[in-house]
Amino acid sequence: MAVSLRSWVANEGGKHLVLMLWLGANTWMFLNTFLLYSTGQQYHYLYKMLGVGLCISRASASVLNLNCSLVLLPMCRSLLTFIRGTRAVSSRKTRRLLDKYKTFHVACGVAVCLFSVVHVSAHMVNLVNFSVSYSDDFPALNLARYRGEDPKRIILTTIPGVTGVLLVLILLLMFISSSHCVRVSNYEIFWYTHNLFIVFYIILMVHMVGGALKYQTNVEAHPPGCLKPNQSSTEQRVEDLDRLEDEDVGRCREDARFEPHWPQTWLWVSGPLCLYCVERLYRYIRSSAPVTIVTVVKHPCNVIELRMLKKNFKARPGQYIVLNCPSVSSFENHPFTLTKCPTVNRETFGIHLRVVGDWTERFTQLLLPQPRMDVEILPMVQQRTYPKLYIDGPFGGPSEEVFNYDVSLCVAGGIGVTPFACVLQALLDGWRGFRLQRLYFVWVCRELQSFYWFAELLCALHQKLWQENRPDYFNLKLYVSQAGDLQSMSEERFRPLASRLLVGRPRWKLLLDEIGRSNKQKRVGVFCCGPKGISRTLHKLCNSARSCGTTFEFNKESFS
Repeated sequence: MAVSLRSWVANEGGKHLVLMLWLGANTWMFLNTFLLYSTGQQYHYLYKMLGVGLCISRASASVLNLNCSLVLLPMCRSLLTFIRGTRAVSSRKTRRLLDKYKTFHVACGVAVCLFSVVHVSAHMVNLVNFSVSYSDDFPALNLARYRGEDPKRIILTTIPGVTGVLLVLILLLMFISSSHCVRVSNYEIFWYTHNLFIVFYIILMVHMVGGALKYQTNVEAHPPGCLKPNQSSTEQRVEDLDRLEDEDVGRCREDARFEPHWPQTWLWVSGPLCLYCVERLYRYIRSSAPVTIVTVVKHPCNVIELRMLKKNFKARPGQYIVLNCPSVSSFENHPFTLTKCPTVNRETFGIHLRVVGDWTERFTQLLLPQPRMDVEILPMVQQRTYPKLYIDGPFGGPSEEVFNYDVSLCVAGGIGVTPFACVLQALLDGWRGFRLQRLYFVWVCRELQSFYWFAELLCALHQKLWQENRPDYFNLKLYVSQAGDLQSMSEERFRPLASRLLVGRPRWKLLLDEIGRSNKQKRVGVFCCGPKGISRTLHKLCNSARSCGTTFEFNKESFS
């Protein structure tokens, strides 16, 4: 499959540019610090004692400072949502880059873990050198108390050593619990361990207080390698003699003096840390008032619809909220895309959630009684006392951009239809002022009953557009992968859906070629929310070359 340069730049150019800038900043920080400690005169004696381990430990520390400051910024979701919503500040390309915030967060986190291994390894070598290469000439330079001191004793009796061990343990816990298998099997472990970042940053800012590494403060009065007042050149070590032959180094005017570096880590992390803490405080205050659950609707295929009400809550189609139910778990939070937004005439908003996993099962048991075995396909409405529920958000998502293209293609797999349901609801509610001229909507489900989640919405929108004489505005295709009783959707009110229902899986290449021929030389926004297989296929096709000159810009919803 040939790759189109234009399509590749549209889909991959921005994120690869950011990646190159990030890698360049990390490389520059590493090399600049490495050269400073290997060639800087103020580190001459320390470098003679520790060797290249000094340079690697300090160079990796500078990279850690950079990434420990950057890793927090993508998690300031309210700030990112504000930037996304400010059209005067952010272009469409910028907003699409903001959708990669989790990828950047993960990249910075991986860099922190990798360079922590490098940093620790280099310092283990340094500890051995501190013990073996104990300096009798410059006692202030030593970290060891005497020659041959056990490096383990140095670790356990110094502030940098003890804090370093704690940092490694916390980072190891956070790294292991961040794996996909842990997050899926037990989200609470991920949540609790990831919130150790506050302890991590506090210890990190204390880590340098001990002053393990010292620099020379009087280089002019005591040039490195100079002769002491009562010492001849023949008494110098061989390596210093070679240096004296090439350089005009005289006698020392005073003894070398050494001081530890003033801790600088706080300069790197205090700004992002304060910003993140302010963000968390703002989100806590905003989400402190519980929402009112208006209605709970049980849909086929283990899907629950919640309709809620909250004072002064405003949201845009494509955004999502984070739910917290203390009766299920006080600290566990889960994101759900809005399927209905508040409007001028309707203050309620809604979400659809699929009952998969422990949290959703316990949550559903609180919302509804045990389901009966003879439940009909049509939704069953229950009225009862509901548990307390808190929401945080709304937050921006890729599907907000559906309205900012002339032509958009929305592809949903199963419950992945939820981001686009809100878009369709906005079209039904008569939203104005957007750019969208044509919308292609493809929904793939395993079971026919899944289409009933939004069957009425799809039929109502179809009828509205026909009445407005705009039948070509909305192009709908439904695919069911398991052929069952297709006659169940043949009743009159669902006839618009039955005529667009196909058995099997979409032939994505033919579909995109057809859209491309109908929209030559245009940019088509492709939005996908569903299984990874569909996303990977569409992503590759969007980057491929097309004779019609149409550019497909790929956007993917992700809550992993």
